[in-house]
Amino acid sequence: MSEETTKKLLNNKKVVEEINRHRWIESEKAGRDIGFERASTDWLERFSQAWMHYHMPKQRPSSGDSKSAEKENS
Repeated sequence: MSEETTKKLLNNKKVVEEINRHRWIESEKAGRDIGFERASTDWLERFSQAWMHYHMPKQRPSSGDSKSAEKENS
């Protein structure tokens, strides 16, 4: 995932809510607070693609093909 996409996601209020929920769940499993940074890294790696697919279907590039993504966005 590009740095630009990561920044865009982390500026999204709903994504931050999802990360905080993930932080709570994973902290409960670990028996301690894992912190926002660890939770966000884990969430971005494990769940961001599915979240974008569901919540941002027109904004995600298809198969890394920039021309296809341009056609979808026009």
